[in-house]
Amino acid sequence: MKQHLAQINIAQAKADLESEVMSGFVNRLDEINQLAEQSPGFVWRLTSEEDEISISDAIDSNKIINLSLWDDINSLENYVYKTAHVELLRDRKSWFNNIINVQFALWWVPAGHIPSIDEGYAKLDLIEKQGSSADAFSFAKPF
Repeated sequence: MKQHLAQINIAQAKADLESEVMSGFVNRLDEINQLAEQSPGFVWRLTSEEDEISISDAIDSNKIINLSLWDDINSLENYVYKTAHVELLRDRKSWFNNIINVQFALWWVPAGHIPSIDEGYAKLDLIEKQGSSADAFSFAKPF
């Protein structure tokens, strides 16, 4: 059975998305999302059209959630580290506060399954409690 790699990452913005502090990040969102969608191995990403809390969590308006599906780990790694996306990673301390909890998780899902934000949070929690496993892992310890 074909599987896709699901990924979730969360970030705590230093300020409201409309603020000057966040403008450098917000001004590049469309470009970076388009880059992801055009990257080899990209399958799907949660968009604000599908779910209003994909950009900011309803509980905490400064929490940004990214949820996507990829064909494999290499495709996602190439997008994250070998495209203009890496520029946002490099500058992330300008826009985001450090989060104590785990903020990134990967896991395999059957092709056709669209993961929910709750499912993603459960995977973050799993890594937090048990470390990387076949059920939830990171780039550093892939399964």
